[in-house]
Amino acid sequence: MQRSPLRHWHCKKGDRLNRWRSIPLWQRVIAALVLGIIVGRLWGAGAENIKIIGDVFVAFIKMLVVPLIFFSLVAGVASIGDLRKLGSVGWRAMLIFVVTGQISVWLGLLLGTLIMPGAGVDTSALTMGAVPEPAETSWREMLLGMVPQSPVQVMADVNVLPLIIFSLLLGIGILMAKEDGEPVLKIFESGSVVMQKVTAVVMELTPFGVFALMAWVAGTLGFDALAALGKLVFLNYFGCFLIIVFIYGGLLKLIARVPVIGFFRGMVDAMAVSYSTASSNATLPVTLRCAERNLGVSKSVASFVISLGATINMNGTAMYLGMATLFGAQIFGVNLSWGDYGMIALLGTLGAVGAAGIPGAGLIMMALVFSAVGVPLETIAFVAGVDRIMDMMRTTTNITGDAAVAVTVASLTGELDRAELISADDV
Repeated sequence: MQRSPLRHWHCKKGDRLNRWRSIPLWQRVIAALVLGIIVGRLWGAGAENIKIIGDVFVAFIKMLVVPLIFFSLVAGVASIGDLRKLGSVGWRAMLIFVVTGQISVWLGLLLGTLIMPGAGVDTSALTMGAVPEPAETSWREMLLGMVPQSPVQVMADVNVLPLIIFSLLLGIGILMAKEDGEPVLKIFESGSVVMQKVTAVVMELTPFGVFALMAWVAGTLGFDALAALGKLVFLNYFGCFLIIVFIYGGLLKLIARVPVIGFFRGMVDAMAVSYSTASSNATLPVTLRCAERNLGVSKSVASFVISLGATINMNGTAMYLGMATLFGAQIFGVNLSWGDYGMIALLGTLGAVGAAGIPGAGLIMMALVFSAVGVPLETIAFVAGVDRIMDMMRTTTNITGDAAVAVTVASLTGELDRAELISADDV
């Protein structure tokens, strides 16, 4: 029986689609980045004609901000399971998460201020509206604005800080309701999974968005913009290196009092997986196995701290959000005050908490930080092309921090098998 031409065409189309999807996303993104730069340099200013493809990609990212933060944060807080778990283990883990998160975001702000990766880029050729000025608000107005008088209005206005406060309170309320809150918890857990799947679908558009945006950047702004992106990539890796070596190393050496080399040897498998997948969630099983088998962390502490950390401990992302905000401010000439720096530090930490542990989540969190201090969202167009390269290192930083905090908390609570960790040091 002869196969119809239409069916044969559909089969060939399906084969091409499968071959396309079989290529790792990061490889597709890098290929699109290189191709976009080449097309932009050849086409010149005419590359702005395809920028609409990148604009659609950025619009999809903005679309995900509110639902992703809402479902992920509520599910993350409620997944603790019992408020009593915030006892000897919980409060120590949360304290370390918050302190290291703040240090990381201020590190990003420091590097961005000293190196100024976005300075010197001529944006006069860009066709865009006026650069928005940061809102002049007193600390009293800022404090009052954190309270969501209408959660629905907050979501509609994409006013993310009060949305985060409401999400945290709702998650605590589900915990306090215990059995009565379980049906609601299942809704938010399901919603969180669904939003992560939707985000994964949007991330499939990344190569096309990156191609168009990089062609626009290279064709309109030239090598100055590309050099600025190179500086940003370097600073991202350098900042993550400082976090891993000094913040986590200091935590392990000074507080946990364990061999640092043994820790990194025990974590090498998880670090390799995290760098290749750029996903904290995908790496979670490997991180748990390394913590329990190689680092000597008890199963109860490892499962609680590392699972919680995969949701809220995103120090690499927090550092990058601070750095990327300054990058955008420097490109578009937005003057930031010390109050804006404080807002960036707060939202950078909270935004990292709300970032899903999947590739590309950092791009989505940028929108909330940028909008709060008046940095144009066009900045996302600049960094989208190289974000995957940076995301791989940020994810490695994040999961290394999860394990470092687990070892530290286990050491402080007597739940650490030091002989197991020392044996890793002898491998």
